[in-house]
Amino acid sequence: MSRFPTPTRRLLTAALLIALTTPAWAQSHAHGTAAAPAATKEMPAHPPVDHGSMDHSQMDQSKMDHGSTDHGQMDHSKVDHGSMDHSQMDHSKMDHGSMDHAAHKTAAPSEPREPIPAVTAADRLAAFPPIEHGAMEHAPEIHSMLLVNRLEQWDGQHGNGQAWEASGWVGGNIHRVWVRSEGERSGGRTEAADVEVLYGRSVSPWWDVLVGVKQDLGPGDSRTWAALGIQGLAPYKFETSATAYVGEGGQVMASAEIEYELLLTNRLILQPLLEATLAAKDDPRHGTGSGLNKVEAGLRLRYEFNRRFAPYIGISHERLFGDTADYHQAAGERARDTRWVAGVRVWF
Repeated sequence: MSRFPTPTRRLLTAALLIALTTPAWAQSHAHGTAAAPAATKEMPAHPPVDHGSMDHSQMDQSKMDHGSTDHGQMDHSKVDHGSMDHSQMDHSKMDHGSMDHAAHKTAAPSEPREPIPAVTAADRLAAFPPIEHGAMEHAPEIHSMLLVNRLEQWDGQHGNGQAWEASGWVGGNIHRVWVRSEGERSGGRTEAADVEVLYGRSVSPWWDVLVGVKQDLGPGDSRTWAALGIQGLAPYKFETSATAYVGEGGQVMASAEIEYELLLTNRLILQPLLEATLAAKDDPRHGTGSGLNKVEAGLRLRYEFNRRFAPYIGISHERLFGDTADYHQAAGERARDTRWVAGVRVWF
């Protein structure tokens, strides 16, 4: 060893020491690496974590990478949402459309909380007691009514007198027998009067079709007419009637009347009226001309003490036209007249 210089001896000594120590270090490292799996197997497993009991409010979720979390693979059914503090959550960033809400639905109970008792015979008897049909009062199938629409005293420019208009019926809701009458008296004698007996059948809730006969009762020759007409309530509550008459000698006449009741109060009622008559041909013997021969317009104000009794006052204007006016003027009568009226309206 003395043949080598001192630096050379030092290098040789270091190389010899490295060569001697390398196999021992490699063996020790290999044994450490092989023992690691055994040590891992012997470590106890971590217990399952109950996320429902964790206080998420203390966690700094702003630093968590939610974008890389796959919420679709998470089992939310085992999460205790009751203990979660939802007030701290940012719901605006949550995708509620992809959540499976069906798993959180609770099935409705099939049985009621309180069982329904069975219906007994006593319950049925209390609900449906026996009825004695002999003691029941049924509404009569036949009804009747009589309405005196106008029963009045009039005072005109050329005299005074009395007038009336009345109608009544007897029967059921569909089939009825009607009786109508109107007339006028002046100077102590009847100027004109008639009576109609008609069969009426309801064709709608508001309209009846009438067919029957009419008998004139005025002075001179009495005439009998076949009558066919309709009456009822027109739209806007206009009481309407129109009737055609066929008499002897082929004479045809028609009359139409419209009334309306305007309620000023529940008891004070204003009733306008318009009535017109027409004829198919001249009849000088009875003072009737062809075409429109008479129009009457009236306005009556009544006060109903009750629905069955109502006095009234009013005004009426009557005018004759065409040959009818000429026939009456030739007989010394006026072609037009304005009258003040006062009367009573009653029904039974």
